[in-house]
Amino acid sequence: MLSNCLLVANAAGYYGGGAYSSTLNNCVLSNNVANSGGGICFGIANNSLISSNRAISYGGGVYSNVVNNCTLAHNYAEYGGAAAYSTLNACFVIGNRAQNNGGGAYNSTANNSLITANTSTAGTAFYGGILNSCTVVTNITPPTAGIAAVNGSAITNSIIYDNSGGNIINTKSMAYVCSIPYIDTRGFTNAPLFVNEAGGDFHLQSNSPCINSGNNTFVSGTNDLDGNPRIQGGTVDLGAYEFQNLFSVISYAWLQSYGLPTDGSVDYADLDGTGMNTWQKWIAGLNPTNPASILVLQPPAPNTNGITVIWQSVSNRMYYVLSSTNLSAFVPIQSNILGQAGFTSFTDASATNRGPYFYRVGVQ
Repeated sequence: MLSNCLLVANAAGYYGGGAYSSTLNNCVLSNNVANSGGGICFGIANNSLISSNRAISYGGGVYSNVVNNCTLAHNYAEYGGAAAYSTLNACFVIGNRAQNNGGGAYNSTANNSLITANTSTAGTAFYGGILNSCTVVTNITPPTAGIAAVNGSAITNSIIYDNSGGNIINTKSMAYVCSIPYIDTRGFTNAPLFVNEAGGDFHLQSNSPCINSGNNTFVSGTNDLDGNPRIQGGTVDLGAYEFQNLFSVISYAWLQSYGLPTDGSVDYADLDGTGMNTWQKWIAGLNPTNPASILVLQPPAPNTNGITVIWQSVSNRMYYVLSSTNLSAFVPIQSNILGQAGFTSFTDASATNRGPYFYRVGVQ
């Protein structure tokens, strides 16, 4: 274990030019060289600067490491200029370079991190792995078919925008992402509205559509890149930074898509006389200005298999069904029901006698 140490201009024949299988706290690793893991390999780095290291093969800065609250800058490798096969939590990944894929990172996981100004001569800025609550912007990749800043990755709660050579290609999965192009209905292509993109300030403006537009299921860690609470107002924002002084508790992108204000004035207003307020319509994925867009049960349909419950639904929500025989105690009988456009149904196979049976449907 090393604390408050400076490791400069060391070399290793294969793994870990600066440190191997170690825990580093508040250290500086600079100008170290190895075949893989020019700076560090097989360890943990906390609150450290990992800069200007070089790997001949994988991970110019780190290889197979857990890296927490660190800055990785100006490192170089064939694959993964800053990191390869590593986990990056709340890190700045800035100005690294790879000859091939992963100017910023290669086959790594990044949470609550900023990945910017990385370059790749022949490949991507972030290749493979997982991006969660990250901001990936202004990276430089060649404008070649089959290449983009993020390639072959699983992406959630993130902003992938304004990268030269394209933003995203060959995704493993993608949900709640601000990017162009977009292939999932839970995200959007609207500009993220950074405070000062040209000046490198990627915090969100007060009217950014990324505010409250994520999914709390994917949240990793309790703090954002600034160390502030990761969730404000009940729902996580997209990107590495959480907006701290919000007005509405509803997704700003969703409100803006219906021309509604983001100052909180309509959050709990019933705009269309349906008895559902704007917040409830957002949760249910409905149109807050259309009285025909509602979550409502149809008359249950008894049949030889039980009772079929039918409700008006949308295709981008998951539903659950509750049942009761006396209206005083409802119990869950089914969850994770994928909604269908128009109507969704569920058959209660336990409802085979005369009952009575009562049902409720909710949005997960």
